[in-house]
Amino acid sequence: MRPTGRLHLGHYHGVLKNWLNLQNEYECFFFVADWHALTTEYEDPQVISESVWDMVIDWLAVGIDPGAAKIFIQSRVPEHAELHLLLSMCTPLSWLERVPSYKDQQEKLSNKDLTTYGFLGYPLLQTADILIYKAGNVPVGEDQVAHVELSREVARRFNYLYGREAGFEEKAEAAARKMGKKNNRLYHDLRKNYQEQGDVQALEKARALIEGQQNISIGDRERLIGYLEGGGKVILPEPQALLTPASKLLGLDGRKMSKSYGNTISLRENPVSVEEKIKTMQTDPNRVRREDPGDPGRCPVWNLHEVYSNDEVKDWVQTGCRSAGIGCLDCKGPLIDSILKEQSPIRERAREYQEDTETVRGIISEGCEAARGIARETIREVRQAMGLEYR
Repeated sequence: MRPTGRLHLGHYHGVLKNWLNLQNEYECFFFVADWHALTTEYEDPQVISESVWDMVIDWLAVGIDPGAAKIFIQSRVPEHAELHLLLSMCTPLSWLERVPSYKDQQEKLSNKDLTTYGFLGYPLLQTADILIYKAGNVPVGEDQVAHVELSREVARRFNYLYGREAGFEEKAEAAARKMGKKNNRLYHDLRKNYQEQGDVQALEKARALIEGQQNISIGDRERLIGYLEGGGKVILPEPQALLTPASKLLGLDGRKMSKSYGNTISLRENPVSVEEKIKTMQTDPNRVRREDPGDPGRCPVWNLHEVYSNDEVKDWVQTGCRSAGIGCLDCKGPLIDSILKEQSPIRERAREYQEDTETVRGIISEGCEAARGIARETIREVRQAMGLEYR
């Protein structure tokens, strides 16, 4: 996440709830993307420094567990920047210019000068963020799938250019022998069936065979996969987009909840402010007087009910609004209660972390060190593949 201001309920329902589930299913890396924030906020970086620790506290307050996921700050792991630089040497400029969000964001943020390399190279830095950890899955919404596809293309090109290490076939054959006589023979049979007959099932069986070997190194495993597929050693595996459920939560005016629209409710907003914002929300424009029937489908308040209210309350809203049996303030009452109930424990846990900043900074330090350990190993392999390891 980019630290460009306070997190709001849209972030919670659109991203953080997904993270809470994913941290129990995968090895997860969650980081504060301060370098990414600089691509649009380079003229006023103070907002970044002010937002970093608030963001970390928000994550911890909603339940992101540093024991289950690595939590860190992007700029504290400089290997991200080094991999970005090295990948930029072999990434065609046209690949970056065609990313859908490049021109789209320039139009949306026309008040900012985004004619910088940092903004153009944003997707490549994002690629480095992914590939540095050899991520298998990247949780994204549909609008970010193109970025993951770019990561796949860059990884594919890198492996093609640098994966054919000297003596690759001999090293792959030696790795196959380490699996034992029976598995070695099975591997070669499956490889032959895939490469000569295009048998996709043979490819999957061979991959499973390789992954199941306990007595070969990661390097040998990648050589065997590359040899199997007819390429070279897979130095940077191609990630997959893990599509996450899209958030249904819109802002106070019915548009996407966004700081730039000024239609947000902050994750830890003061209860009095929350109540005031909900009470003054616009409603169905055709419902001018209390006795006028309304249509929830035309009312931004209904979108919040879809997220926060149970079926009983939603039926009450639908019937009462359409018959003018309830007024708009009546309709908003249960919504205010539900939002405040959701926010209360988050605010309380956040207060505890705010009073114990040493613990928060310790969590980040540990996360940065753990992430750097993995990132360093990837960079070592990349340097070696590119001939940059001098002895």
